[in-house]
Amino acid sequence: MNDSQSTRYEPDPLEISRGVSRRIGQVALMLVVQAAVLFGAAGTLLWPWGLTLLGVQVAGIAASGLLMGEKRRELMAERSKTGGMPAWDRWIGGLWGVTYFILELAIAGLDYRFGWSGLTAPAWHLLGLAGYLLGAALFAWAMRSNAYFASVSRVQAERGQTVCDSGPYRLVRHPGYLGAILQGLAIPLFLGTFVALLPAILAAGLMALRTAFEDRMLRRELPGYAAYAGRVRARLLPGVW
Repeated sequence: MNDSQSTRYEPDPLEISRGVSRRIGQVALMLVVQAAVLFGAAGTLLWPWGLTLLGVQVAGIAASGLLMGEKRRELMAERSKTGGMPAWDRWIGGLWGVTYFILELAIAGLDYRFGWSGLTAPAWHLLGLAGYLLGAALFAWAMRSNAYFASVSRVQAERGQTVCDSGPYRLVRHPGYLGAILQGLAIPLFLGTFVALLPAILAAGLMALRTAFEDRMLRRELPGYAAYAGRVRARLLPGVW
């Protein structure tokens, strides 16, 4: 989805400011909920790897905002919107959110409290950290490349949306989702739990399912997407699927 458009969309500055404030509130609430679930399940705030995860998330959010440059405010405002979400995205996205933000973290916290996995070797945590950073970097790259990187699946006709075929979109059609999947699968290792891999795998499956529905919508509603999909055949994994 390229930035060049035949008719330049001019956003309302007041609406952009409101959207930015709304998005900041959404992200802050998300972090508070994650912390409450994680440390509530763990039964303590003194969990070094849990604190490290939250610190890395906050740093990643700040870094992503800085990388967006001048497009940051408009994209933040767009990502605050939930209107126009199709019914299938409410179900799939909702289930993914519960699985990723609540179930996965709750099980990880309970594992820390009761010691089900016993993954204490630093290598596991560092492997999870590396995977998480890789997923976060891919997600940020996709967001920087795509001026229409919304939080919900919809075609932004009012903004003159066009097909993005730059950056990681040259390799796969849904690089942002791939980044989110990598982050979700890395968090259990980051926190030292094998048990939490079960909801992480479920969340990855839901995200993959979302790409199938979104592809169908984009082929139908976004001019040029069918041709793009013919050139970039992989949804998530180059040369595989």
